[in-house]
Amino acid sequence: MTSIYRRALGADFERLHPQIQARFDVSSQAGFGSVGVGVMDEIWRRRGFTRPFLAFGLLRHIMFPETGRDVPFTIENWPYVDRHGRETVTFVRTFQLPTVRRRFDATMIYSEQRGRVVDYLGTHQHLAADVELEVDERGGLVLRTDEQRFYAGRVGFRFPMLASGRGEVREWYDDADGRHHIEVVVANRTFGPLFGYRGSFVAPPPRRATRGRVPHRAPHARGGAGVAVTPSGPAWPRGPRAARRRWSW
Repeated sequence: MTSIYRRALGADFERLHPQIQARFDVSSQAGFGSVGVGVMDEIWRRRGFTRPFLAFGLLRHIMFPETGRDVPFTIENWPYVDRHGRETVTFVRTFQLPTVRRRFDATMIYSEQRGRVVDYLGTHQHLAADVELEVDERGGLVLRTDEQRFYAGRVGFRFPMLASGRGEVREWYDDADGRHHIEVVVANRTFGPLFGYRGSFVAPPPRRATRGRVPHRAPHARGGAGVAVTPSGPAWPRGPRAARRRWSW
């Protein structure tokens, strides 16, 4: 299967820096994954009301309230085919703060129905967001989340953006220092920037997988199937939490 990012970008994928292409061309068919290790120069949040909002995200590994500088972190991308036959890639970001370890998990698919990448956030994947991709002038990849939908069981609805934030992720490669750089900002239309981080990392050449089990740190290893349907609305696709084809890295 083709990488979901190559599929979403089409011919523009070739405009990415070769090192960015290597990181985002992962697919279950190729049998490669990517692991980056580096340091976050800064993890920040807006003061005041954002703390309880971000603390709520701890329950599902979506966001967290702690801040810091020079924070060691890893970013892991594992491709697999979910039980619905969809190409899927996980993003597992782990931040080693001075007194606690935090995670920010996401699982992405390419949705045939929506004609774009969809990001399922957190360990339980109750929140899904459409993702717009583009290539910037540095050959970096820009991912922006747009409309968000919440579902649990047979209940599904569009999540009010007044109570949420839109994310923008920028990743590029700097030939001068030989490192990947990443900057993330989550902002609310009314209240402005809420949370974010910036840093850099190194990502060795992707490693080939062998058939086996899903990596233990991947956020999708539990069950889930079918679609959840609202009483008066469309079918909401459930998150890809169970794999049909599994790999050992």
